[in-house]
Amino acid sequence: MTTHLPRLVLLAVLLGALSACAPKSSAPADTSPPVATVNGQPLTRGFFEFYVKTATGKTSAELSPEIRNRLLDNLIRAELVAQEASKQDIDKSGDSAYLLELSRLNVLEQAVSDRYLKDKKPSDAEVRSEYETEIAGMPKTEYHARHILVATEPFAEKVIQRLERGEKFEDLAKAESMDPSKSNGGDIGWLRGGMPPEIMSALAGLKPGEYAKKPVQTQYGWHVLQLVESRPLTPPPYEQAKARFEQIVEAKKFKSYMDELMRDAKVTKTLDQPTAGGGAGAAAASAAPAQSAPPAAPAAPAAPAAKP
Repeated sequence: MTTHLPRLVLLAVLLGALSACAPKSSAPADTSPPVATVNGQPLTRGFFEFYVKTATGKTSAELSPEIRNRLLDNLIRAELVAQEASKQDIDKSGDSAYLLELSRLNVLEQAVSDRYLKDKKPSDAEVRSEYETEIAGMPKTEYHARHILVATEPFAEKVIQRLERGEKFEDLAKAESMDPSKSNGGDIGWLRGGMPPEIMSALAGLKPGEYAKKPVQTQYGWHVLQLVESRPLTPPPYEQAKARFEQIVEAKKFKSYMDELMRDAKVTKTLDQPTAGGGAGAAAASAAPAQSAPPAAPAAPAAPAAKP
């Protein structure tokens, strides 16, 4: 247990900061007696037990006196730091204030979700329907590919000409590609769903070892593609994937609930309205990040694993 205490300190800091910096009107009605008082601020037994359970999975009564006191010291130190943050107005401005507000929103959203879904557990029929819908839309084949990403079509065509003269794909990728995969000879691994359809369509027309005779354009630039190998994409059996699809069904149910809240709410958006000192377009431009080199080709998103 002792070796884990440094990680528990971080949790204590977070919980203590939220306790100290959150508006007192929103604090829980905790009437339990204090286990410590820090500069007049009580740390209640209920809060301490919640911290202990979150940090260790146990109640304080199940821990040794030494560990209980170390955890209490962690919480006291966190409360002291949080009080200092409040004195310096760190909790009221800048990123810290925004992080606290985001933490509050996340905690409350999770709590509302848990309560809403408590008596709405997905039926087996709902889960199986979600599973079958996704499986039906899955690609039937996945492709192991290499690519060389360049900025213009003429340059991509020159790369293809060099391939036709016998230069190795891996060597050209290392020399000419803008993508980080150049260090691996252009190898971008196994691709299934989620990639630009132009890339998937080009790979589907190739045999293992072949490269596309025409470059493919996406938002990232021009790709010269080579198919290394392909294999059937076998979906996982229902029982193996069931837990993940239960979460998907629950997420959709809660989204529907949030959609209802949106429909019933009075919301006014002013994001794109002109403000003093400049129009909305100017504000957006000033907030936009600087442009950099073209990004790497996107990685395929997570999907049910294929059987080798």
